[in-house]
Amino acid sequence: MDILKSLFPFSFKVKEKDTNALVISIIIYVVLMVLSGVAMTLLGLIPVVNLLVGIVGWVLEVYCLTGIVLAVLNFLNVLK
Repeated sequence: MDILKSLFPFSFKVKEKDTNALVISIIIYVVLMVLSGVAMTLLGLIPVVNLLVGIVGWVLEVYCLTGIVLAVLNFLNVLK
């Protein structure tokens, strides 16, 4: 669990029944997803880096989605 806490710091700042922290955490992750999508689109136009940008972008999108799920689970007090 300590590894998850170090990898997803915004997700574990959310406490039970603290909706403000949950909303802020979700907004941070969504903004990061949008910015990575824009960067993937712009850098994906370059043929040489297209594959690398796609892989890095996919990993970043999975990271953000996992962070959102962990924040919600932490908000619902499922994680100990």
